Amino acid sequence: MDPQNPVIRLCTEGMQAEAQGRPDDARALFLRAWEGATDDYEACVAAHYLARHQSTPEDTLHWNQECLRRADAVGDERVSAFYPSLHLNLGQAYRDLGDDGTAHAHFTRAAARIDAVPPGPYADWVRYAVAQGLRDTGPAPQDVRPGGDALGALLASLCARADLKALAVLLPAYVGDLGTEEDRTRLTTALHMLHAGRSLPDADQAAASRALAGLTARAVSPGGTAGRGAPAM
Repeated sequence: MDPQNPVIRLCTEGMQAEAQGRPDDARALFLRAWEGATDDYEACVAAHYLARHQSTPEDTLHWNQECLRRADAVGDERVSAFYPSLHLNLGQAYRDLGDDGTAHAHFTRAAARIDAVPPGPYADWVRYAVAQGLRDTGPAPQDVRPGGDALGALLASLCARADLKALAVLLPAYVGDLGTEEDRTRLTTALHMLHAGRSLPDADQAAASRALAGLTARAVSPGGTAGRGAPAM
């Protein structure tokens, strides 16, 4: 983004107002950005921020839809990295309105484009939020998760013991799992690292073994999800 662009500058000032706890000032700045937009790109950026400052779920959905419509109208590389967060925001908006089916479709589209976001903390946050949306709105029962109950028990024990080292290894792979073969491999590798280290208490070591067995079984089962990537738009 060009920091000298008047619309981008207003949005930057709006983000600063957000960080300083001045939501009314932030909304006013984002509205000025919207009113000053001269093309679809500028309108897309302004609509994104305006969506964060609406008082009803319906208005939030409207501005997120407007943001996506403007991005589609731009249709070039300037907006390619926007799409994961655009569909994430739409998924969250539809979920707030109780439409989990449409929400899940947008989370799936966000997952399909996740690699367009440059690596870094923001990309990690988007991935985690999309994965959470897929888990919460997906058709599978809550207990049909990677690693099954054993992985849940292991994570609960690690949290209870505040085992930060083990959690640092396992949690990124778990909370960022979008259901692809690459993600399943990442999760399996993290579990292997913990299991092979032999530093866990006996109960946790056994839970890691069971979780690994569950992941392996799902990977080779005809009904398993490993290798099933999110469909492209």
